[in-house]
Amino acid sequence: MAASEEKEELGDRALRLGFEHGMVVREEGYGDDIDLDLHDSVDSVAGQGLLDLDLDGVMDAVLLWFRAEDGELTDLLAYALDEVGGVEERGLIWLLIPESGREGHVGPDVVRDAARAAGLPAARPADVAEGWDGFRFTLGGR
Repeated sequence: MAASEEKEELGDRALRLGFEHGMVVREEGYGDDIDLDLHDSVDSVAGQGLLDLDLDGVMDAVLLWFRAEDGELTDLLAYALDEVGGVEERGLIWLLIPESGREGHVGPDVVRDAARAAGLPAARPADVAEGWDGFRFTLGGR
């Protein structure tokens, strides 16, 4: 298989989740417990690879890995919303939390309340990564 075909196949998972080739994507909460296959898939379609540093400018998408011990979820979601330019801008935020029964899990009601407080639209949980539940927040008609 050619390298370009391998990269395309790797990116398929990210594309199914709404990430697009060339997007500027920030990743927060990277750790030893994340789903590396999902991380690598998003990294393969991101225009500059996954960013984890504070850079000036608006991101197209934010990938958040969040565990209960990581701090205040409302603040993290508000920060992510700022990163993509606000609710009116086209942007994508994926919040990933450990699935029920895993250390660091927070319930969907906590996510719903934090998202509402941060000004994000409603999102339902989805099984998108090994051991993680995902919540997709689509902004500005994306």
